[in-house]
Amino acid sequence: MSNDSENPRGRVRLARGVSPWLAPTAAAAVVTTALVRKSPRWALAAAPLTALTGAMLWFFRDPERVPGEGRIVSPADGVVQSIDPWPDGRTRVAIFMSPLNVHVNRAPAAGTITSVEHVPGGFVPAFNKDSDKNERVVWHFDTELGDIEMVQIAGAVARRIVPYLSAGTKVAQTERVGLIRFGSRVDVYLPEGIEPAVSVGQKTVAGVTRIDHA
Repeated sequence: MSNDSENPRGRVRLARGVSPWLAPTAAAAVVTTALVRKSPRWALAAAPLTALTGAMLWFFRDPERVPGEGRIVSPADGVVQSIDPWPDGRTRVAIFMSPLNVHVNRAPAAGTITSVEHVPGGFVPAFNKDSDKNERVVWHFDTELGDIEMVQIAGAVARRIVPYLSAGTKVAQTERVGLIRFGSRVDVYLPEGIEPAVSVGQKTVAGVTRIDHA
């Protein structure tokens, strides 16, 4: 499934929380481009800054999505990196997000956010097995299926996780809950007794791809 399961209007906006990165870069691109008229030498700065601004606009896009069907949907765009049974009976589905994926994460199911916990840690690449010790934000959702845990994990490049919501907030399935800047990983833990409907290597689309079997 592609990353283009947006609504028919194709409306795309920028993700919340990107201003500290995008605004100064875009401003510098505008200023140096204007200065090229005075001296062509400014092109040496204007060209890369303009390219970087364009890349950041792409990285931080936040397209509208047509919600998928399923009790639990993918919280992230990316590729299923692993599916692991957990000692407590749950199943962890780990989704790797590359720098080219949309970085906005969505609620996997409707319910109430019971906790949002920031856990300090390292910044090894998100595909590394040691990334479980990386800096992360752990979410718990109280849903009709019980507690669903979601973990946003920072990677080697993604060193800033931006939660949009706080504990006590009621969320609709597929609602935007946070942003991870650049590439990273998102894990979702399926409650005991729920089998995954995805496989390792499968592409996922946040808010669209069903990850639980009916």
